Amino acid sequence: MHLRTIQYFLAIADAGSFTAAAAAIPLAQPALTRQMRDLEKDMGVQLLQRMPRGVLLTPAGVTFYESAQRILNEASMLRQRLSHQKDKQNARIVLGVSPTLARVLLPGLLENCFNILDNVELRTREAFTPALMDWLEKGVIDMAIMTNPGPGRHLSYLPLLGEPFALVSNKSMRLGSVVSVNHLTRIPLLMTSLHRNLVEKQMQPLGMPLNVHSEIDSVDSIRELISRGPWATVMPVSVFKDLSNDTHITMSEISGIQLNRILVLATRMNTEISRELTLIQELVESEVSRLMRHGVFSLGAPSAGNERA
Repeated sequence: MHLRTIQYFLAIADAGSFTAAAAAIPLAQPALTRQMRDLEKDMGVQLLQRMPRGVLLTPAGVTFYESAQRILNEASMLRQRLSHQKDKQNARIVLGVSPTLARVLLPGLLENCFNILDNVELRTREAFTPALMDWLEKGVIDMAIMTNPGPGRHLSYLPLLGEPFALVSNKSMRLGSVVSVNHLTRIPLLMTSLHRNLVEKQMQPLGMPLNVHSEIDSVDSIRELISRGPWATVMPVSVFKDLSNDTHITMSEISGIQLNRILVLATRMNTEISRELTLIQELVESEVSRLMRHGVFSLGAPSAGNERA
């Protein structure tokens, strides 16, 4: 019996069917069926009850499921301990970051990491929250700074802050410093799909849909379009803070509703946290606090100066 076979069993049990598990792994369904047949033969007992729609765990399957989870967790922790001992002086850490946070957070964070973390090869990867969660669960990355994650089976979240959304527009539109949520629904918007989904979910209780002119999954393109002409978007305030001196762009508070996103630092559960990961977590919290003091995550002009606090 191999660890991979145990992983396949857990995938089937969690998905409730061979078809869904085969698609998620991914593995051809006949091969997955053979793996489970061999596993049950090795165990000498039936673990899965085939049903017209999906599968159910037998009593023996429930017992095996609980033990299988412990086995995989212990194997993962052992693998990490051995890897840490083998490469103790040359630790490699991969940090995932949401694209709209990378521009704001990474420069100061990486500068501090380079100055403080000796013998650490730090890599960064940018992706939106769903991909970051997937990478983190699979061990592709070690830690991630993301926004509004959904439930992850094996992830732990440390909340960092709540950041408000604002209406960002070309000054030629003359929308004013405060725009009501009723007025907002009448303004044609350029939106990324993720920000659109997040904002519409928060507006749903009011029964007020956004007026989305175009869905553009490129923050840089939206920034450039708004700078050039009469366009608007709803985004977290930090996304446009570096353009606060742009004479063509203005930011308006949205009244009548509190739209925000939650920034979190995510790690895997049941994972030994190394000294290096602990230090990076502390540096992330420190950099977020510094940016908060400089007004990067709030409406209004950012504080003067770029000094480290």
